[in-house]
Amino acid sequence: MIPAAIDRRKAILFLIIAAVLWSTSGIFLKTLNWQPLAVLAGRSLFSSLVFLVYLRRIPRRFTRWQWIAALSSVLTQLLYITAIQMTTAANAIFLQYTAPIYILLLGYWLLREKPSKADWVAMLVIFAGLGLFFGDRLSPGGFTGNLLAIISGVTMALMTVAMRAQKDGSPAESFLLANLLGMLLGGYFVFQQPWTVANWGAIAYLGIFQIGLAFLFYSLAIKVIPALEATLIGTLEPILNPVWVFLLLGEMPGPLALLGGVVVLGGVVISSIASARTEQE
Repeated sequence: MIPAAIDRRKAILFLIIAAVLWSTSGIFLKTLNWQPLAVLAGRSLFSSLVFLVYLRRIPRRFTRWQWIAALSSVLTQLLYITAIQMTTAANAIFLQYTAPIYILLLGYWLLREKPSKADWVAMLVIFAGLGLFFGDRLSPGGFTGNLLAIISGVTMALMTVAMRAQKDGSPAESFLLANLLGMLLGGYFVFQQPWTVANWGAIAYLGIFQIGLAFLFYSLAIKVIPALEATLIGTLEPILNPVWVFLLLGEMPGPLALLGGVVVLGGVVISSIASARTEQE
């Protein structure tokens, strides 16, 4: 079993592993022909098994922060699954990773984590990158997909802050609750989808590895790493996600979207470096 208490170095390693696992979502979600609620429920089924093995129990009660984290996790997953079916994988993941903007605001409002001047500069840079994504010619579906991806960034930020608020508790319980809610929300739709070996294989991988183990590593690391820094370390995901999709499926985002992605990641890196320097001081 993975130890409950870890040091900062292990926490960073766990976040890197989580980001790599998360980055594989685009490949499988692009090839699945299930509707979003069914994907959410099927993935949650397998993911819940991972957390049940780790926790060895279902808690009788959940705290307010655990409910907030669980609900925002379900919304983040559902919004992202829907977005990636409507726009490119690169657009969906880069727009979701505007989350640091909202973490700055939510972290200060809810956790009193005061952002630095560099964080505010990073926020302006990320906003500039955000605008570039809508410069390319988009179909109505692509435009809607981009908007859903942005909203998923807001819910992702709320989830991150709510997880950070549980640093003295058990964030893993939040993800177990999220999986249970995901199964309840979309369970009916699983029976309306084509049951093939390929579909269930993809769902099982997404549930066990891409969500289950990834969020387990994340839930352990977030108890050590501040909310904003956790998202910044996780930027490995938006870098790798479109790469896997391009190499295996040949999907290429528009030129302005690529430029916007570079600008967004640049803003994230600025804030990450500033956070590291602050800790050293």
